[in-house]
Amino acid sequence: MEATASQAAPGRPARGYAALEKGGPVVPWQFERRATRPEDVVVQVEFCGVCHTDIHSIEKWGVHFPLVPGHEIVGRVLEVGDAVTGFRAGDAGMIGTMVDSCRVCEHCRAEMEPYCRAFPTLTYDGVDRVDGTPTRGGYSDVYVADQRFVYHLPAGLDAAAASPLLCAGITVYSPLRHWQAGPGKTVGVVGIGGLGHM
Repeated sequence: MEATASQAAPGRPARGYAALEKGGPVVPWQFERRATRPEDVVVQVEFCGVCHTDIHSIEKWGVHFPLVPGHEIVGRVLEVGDAVTGFRAGDAGMIGTMVDSCRVCEHCRAEMEPYCRAFPTLTYDGVDRVDGTPTRGGYSDVYVADQRFVYHLPAGLDAAAASPLLCAGITVYSPLRHWQAGPGKTVGVVGIGGLGHM
């Protein structure tokens, strides 16, 4: 049985930057991260990219305030849950735009969670599927996420430069791969924003 928000296990203290209300300034804010579950990886945030979606969310798109933005997270693994097999403390970890999905629809089973029939749980301004609490983003000192949605930083890749790959980078790469871009194909780049410069 899933826990309700009132039954949620005590979490860990966190510090971050949040818009306390829609359209408000982003200010220092203390809050509580959810408790570590068996499949979780706890990442100390070292870098978090600034995406235009962050700005839209604090100005007009946001739902759950206070809202801690940030979904291009790179950091160092502090600890792991008992059931985690792919990470250990000290590893470099990356977290992108999603931290959960229904895991049972055809898209999730095919590792295409962005198309989850029940909609994926976003890294911030989403709702945790287990305890019903709002997700808070990477403009903070620590993030807790299921190992399925945490990735290894490839060796030799600069951690600061890698963070935009988790949103703008994959947004550009995914259609190029889907349409098998390469020799003999024409690709148009319109504009030189976050996606265009990738």
